[in-house]
Amino acid sequence: MDFTHDEEAEAISALAGQVLGDRATHEALRDLERSGGPRFDPALWSALAETGILGAFVPADAGGAGLDLLALGAVLEHAGRTTAPVPLWETLGLGVPAIAEFAPGELRSEVLTGVAEGALVLTAGWHEQGSDPLRPTTVAARTADGWSVTGTKVCVPAGAVADVILVPAAIESGSVGLFAVRRGDEGVGIEPVHTTLGDPQAALLLAEAPAVLVAEGHESLRWTYERAVATQCAVMLGACAQALALTATYTKERKQFDVPIASFQAVAHRAADAYMDTEAIRLTTWQALWRLGAGLDASEHVAVAKFWAAWGGQRVVHAAQHLHGGVGVDRDYPLHRSFLLAKELELQLGGATPQLSELGRLIAEGST
Repeated sequence: MDFTHDEEAEAISALAGQVLGDRATHEALRDLERSGGPRFDPALWSALAETGILGAFVPADAGGAGLDLLALGAVLEHAGRTTAPVPLWETLGLGVPAIAEFAPGELRSEVLTGVAEGALVLTAGWHEQGSDPLRPTTVAARTADGWSVTGTKVCVPAGAVADVILVPAAIESGSVGLFAVRRGDEGVGIEPVHTTLGDPQAALLLAEAPAVLVAEGHESLRWTYERAVATQCAVMLGACAQALALTATYTKERKQFDVPIASFQAVAHRAADAYMDTEAIRLTTWQALWRLGAGLDASEHVAVAKFWAAWGGQRVVHAAQHLHGGVGVDRDYPLHRSFLLAKELELQLGGATPQLSELGRLIAEGST
């Protein structure tokens, strides 16, 4: 296994870090959050397109640079560090891989060009009330013009601002498919969902909505889902790394009894545990992304990465809050964003317990 970034990946990571670091500052985020609108910065989204960051992950045959999942993970880590108010993971992790791999020619060209130009936001609706994401209850049916989809998806990331949404759905034959639906089409209802962080999540209400079949079959659905989960873990890595960095700075500067609290054994041990959890997230995330990018079986590795992201992530941000004391819950201090983002990520696409169940299933299947 080689997690080393090549020159192109290093360059795009540095560029993303610069753009997001310069524009998604604490002050800029505070002003956006106080505006009362959705937590989405169109100017930053345009800047990501103009600098070529969005196009870097569009395949070369569609006019992009075609960079791999490890490079994408590095960019998404910066998105997590800055809690950037743009749908980078939703578009590049949830949407682009499946469109690039499976979508029919006209849809593929239109969507990927729109992403590279910053004119289009992608996402996917995996969640349904009480069902397994890979066994959807949303139903697709053939029509005279193609397909229609009926069902409800909840907590769709960036659903309130997305132009195209990928929707897993059951097909009457017993198979499943991944379908693309468009905002504004008849039968497509979008209800914004309020979150504490303010991200533009939404419920997607589909009533015989016109849809385009992107891919059919359980394998293609799992292929898409595993890339969604692994890239999401990279965002969690960034959120935890930022929380850890803020904590390290604060505990070195905050004094009790005229000495930094970082010198207290209990504080040092708690911070060390948070560091180990963050590094576990880093290792398992890169391992999952590398195996997926190399075309190797990665189901177990994705489940392990998601477990560490969910379980380790909440431990890291809780430790950071604890060591900051009252400062940690002050909304004029940036730590609260890392905490809220980590909590959202912990629950999106499955928390720690579902991932352990999935890992146990995979291990049991492998031993029989």
